[in-house]
Amino acid sequence: MSNNYRTRLLQAIVGGAILAGAQSLTIGAFADTTLNALFMAQAAYSEDNVRAMTADFEAANPGVKINLEFVPYEGLHDKTTLAQGAGGGYDVVLFDVIWPAEFAENKVLLDVTDKITPEMKDGVLPGAWTTVEYQNKRYGLPWILDTKYLFYNTEILEKAGIKTPPKTWAELLDQAKIIKEKKLAEFPIVWSWAQAEAAICDYTTLVAAFGGFFLDADGKPAFQNGGGVDALAYMTDSIEQGLSNPNSKEYLEEDVRRVFSSGEAAFAMNWTYMYNMANDPKESKIVGKVGVVPAPGVEGKSEASAVNGSMGLGITSTSQHPDEAWNYIAFMTSKAEQEKFAKLSLPIWADSYSQPAVTTGQEALVAAAKTSLGLMFPRPTTPTYQQLSTQLQQAIHAALLKQSTPEEALKAAAESASGGL
Repeated sequence: MSNNYRTRLLQAIVGGAILAGAQSLTIGAFADTTLNALFMAQAAYSEDNVRAMTADFEAANPGVKINLEFVPYEGLHDKTTLAQGAGGGYDVVLFDVIWPAEFAENKVLLDVTDKITPEMKDGVLPGAWTTVEYQNKRYGLPWILDTKYLFYNTEILEKAGIKTPPKTWAELLDQAKIIKEKKLAEFPIVWSWAQAEAAICDYTTLVAAFGGFFLDADGKPAFQNGGGVDALAYMTDSIEQGLSNPNSKEYLEEDVRRVFSSGEAAFAMNWTYMYNMANDPKESKIVGKVGVVPAPGVEGKSEASAVNGSMGLGITSTSQHPDEAWNYIAFMTSKAEQEKFAKLSLPIWADSYSQPAVTTGQEALVAAAKTSLGLMFPRPTTPTYQQLSTQLQQAIHAALLKQSTPEEALKAAAESASGGL
């Protein structure tokens, strides 16, 4: 065998080995599954929290990679539906409790009823399931179990001589007047009343307290009567009396947190996440002065009030990897992961509320949750919710800006909404 032949033979063997190795690497790369997941960059879990949870999942599932995308809550719905209309984009999406009807009717989400295990059915709080249900089917797993609470500055109340936080909405205004008169806060109450879904959540809490309804038995508007009008009148009166911060008309939840955590407000309506952030020295000037109770009631009508502000994780109908997507959702909503991050959002699992990891350091919040989570009042369940919400937002703002009376604004919204319901 000549030296040239030996050389060519060796080159062929080495070259073949390199090519085989390259092909092996290519096959291995394509064997990995990448999921695209859409989350919210607002309230509850932060982007860093979601990235940490996802890293835990990827470590336990080395063949699956998650590509995360975050948008503000206000863009979450449209981002989901537009991607769907374009033929895909996301495998896993975070969705609000108000969207299952629309997403089910328009086949945005997969029906996962058959994937839910007996352990999930029995272990998750019954009320949490309403977050992902429509017509007796389930379109994901509940993830963020949340409602709005009344937070208060314990130091301001003490200086005002107020011994206990308000139990009724009327009492809240009475206490706010005392605080304002004693110059302890210029505007004692702060809310998220920007023309956005945040305002609907506060309005819903008040509608529940005043015994109102959004829709009647026939599915037609009912918010223009009774408790619906009383709720909006309460909102406008509180601003006219100088008790609610007038900037609330432009505020979202993070604005509320900023104002309350700076010590400028005695009372604030917000989600669970604010409790621990207002007690974080990096985020707040009122550490150790944060009280929390269920949102108040109305004498003769309710003892407390709460809106269902929960959210779920679902699989899109266009996902090419539904099994891997389900495994990711099951992991993110698991008892272990939820308890690990319980200081940001209380778990969906009933057993978790007996765990020190969940209760320690937030006993007041857990105590409030035991009342509030059982009272959560739904926003209207309708496939045309987004349209109805927009009409209500416009009505609320028209009243807050004194362009219409509460009665006139809600009557106009009801007339506009009737054709689409």
